[in-house]
Amino acid sequence: MGILDFFSTDVAIDLGTANTLIYIKGKGIVLNEPSIVAFDRNTKKIIELGNKAKEMQGREHREIRVTRPMRDGVIADFEIAEGMIRAFIKMVTPNTFQSKRIVIAVPSGVTEVEKRAVRDAAEHAGAKEVHLIAEPMAAAIGIGIDVEAPVGNMIIDIGGGTTEIAVIALAGIVNEESVRIAGDEMNNAIMQFFKKNYNLLIGERTAESIKCEVGSAVPLKEEVTIQVKGRDLVGGIPKTAEVSSVEIREALNENVSQIVEAIKQTLERTPPELSADILDRGVMLSGGGALLKGLDERIRMETNLPVHVADDPLTAVVRGAGKAIENINKYSKVFIRKRTY
Repeated sequence: MGILDFFSTDVAIDLGTANTLIYIKGKGIVLNEPSIVAFDRNTKKIIELGNKAKEMQGREHREIRVTRPMRDGVIADFEIAEGMIRAFIKMVTPNTFQSKRIVIAVPSGVTEVEKRAVRDAAEHAGAKEVHLIAEPMAAAIGIGIDVEAPVGNMIIDIGGGTTEIAVIALAGIVNEESVRIAGDEMNNAIMQFFKKNYNLLIGERTAESIKCEVGSAVPLKEEVTIQVKGRDLVGGIPKTAEVSSVEIREALNENVSQIVEAIKQTLERTPPELSADILDRGVMLSGGGALLKGLDERIRMETNLPVHVADDPLTAVVRGAGKAIENINKYSKVFIRKRTY
């Protein structure tokens, strides 16, 4: 063991569009913060990140920009993403931090260029060795599924930027679908609904709050009405609108239907032996989108399959990446291989 090993830390990261979670080998999950950065427009210096930056969202002045460097599950702003990764790691490790290894979860449908951007950002942030793992594979490991078994399992991980659907067996992904429809698109659908139907402009934070509070994929036992505050598009002054959970469900219906359709398409391409396994074992939901009220029931109704929501679905991916960093030799076969040319 070299002297640097005493000062190095192995880290697993769920670099999500909505949230970044960090797992440190031997310690577990040590960080869960929004993937949001506030920086000085002139110097590009990061002022705040995570929850503190989220509080500034929509309230910044001309010298400050609040942004999310991840979009649709991939890096949209390399410089800011690199700074965010570095700053988050610094928050949870000593000043002497050097990382021997980082395992980062990425959407299964990312391009080679997008993978390279993630690897480069992690290396610039201090990693000596970077491994990528597909989000549905990480989620399956985090949930406790034996991914090496000769049995088919279907995982649906609904994050902020993407919905990842995968059939997993023998430590590999047999069949997959990655659609860029997830939590962000649902928020946007709610924002557009208020513009169109109420001439009301609301922010992304408000839309997300509405989705979590009254959003649903099936009728609720008791439908509710809420007050929503925003800016009137006609008069430009603050305004309050009263809306029902029925209206919000209708606003979300197209996105939910697109996710269900992607699940059906994946099932249609699945080999019969694995289909039989999925019929026996059911489908597992993970990610923040799994918490949308009634989504499991909607998928069950449309596929006739048993559907289960993972325990603590928001942390399934980082827990799986964490298991991989704890036992890197066992799980090395599930990492995304570098393509050589």
